[in-house]
Amino acid sequence: MTISVLIADDQAMVRAGFAALLDAHDGIRVTGQASTGTEAVSLAARLDPDVILMDVRMPDLDGIEATRRILGSSYPAAHVPRILMLTTFDIDDYVYDALEAGASGFLLKDALPEELVHAVRVVAGGDALLAPSVTRRVIAQFAGRRPRTPRAASALAELTDREREVLVLIGRGRSNGEIAAELFIAEQTVKTHVGKVLAKLGLRDRVHAVILAYDTGLVEPS
Repeated sequence: MTISVLIADDQAMVRAGFAALLDAHDGIRVTGQASTGTEAVSLAARLDPDVILMDVRMPDLDGIEATRRILGSSYPAAHVPRILMLTTFDIDDYVYDALEAGASGFLLKDALPEELVHAVRVVAGGDALLAPSVTRRVIAQFAGRRPRTPRAASALAELTDREREVLVLIGRGRSNGEIAAELFIAEQTVKTHVGKVLAKLGLRDRVHAVILAYDTGLVEPS
């Protein structure tokens, strides 16, 4: 299946470079480009992309507010896209706000070309991705500053004991392979448990599973 991508960035050269890079890879097709946040929201609804590369800083409407609007309940397209935030700045507040808005990934613009292609494939596949330099610190701090809510804790009642174990390990940043090794189960079984955890808790991807693990106290910030 071909992954359709919308690129939203206020710099024409950046858009052109990303488009050329992604279109050169099998299974990825750039279907549109936006130069402002407002244009990104409009094109997302019309083109219905699988993934949106969204610059954080854009005129008219910034990328985080555009993400909130695209992932809001009034979004009219056939399915909700995955949004990968792009920025030149490794600043925690951007990451906090992007995650809170519902983004599935966060990548610095100085990432290698193959890292960008990998990121698009990862978020298109329903997983989540953050720049390695910010992942654990950001999630711990983001979750640590949010108040715990009874609603978040009560959601855990839907999980089996094994699913709770898997959620704890997701919260600790373990990959599926690492979870499989730690629990002495097959990696495919882990994938099944992860899918059930996300479905039962109504979560978009692993990043939001990590946040909920912190929110509920299953995992404590170090």
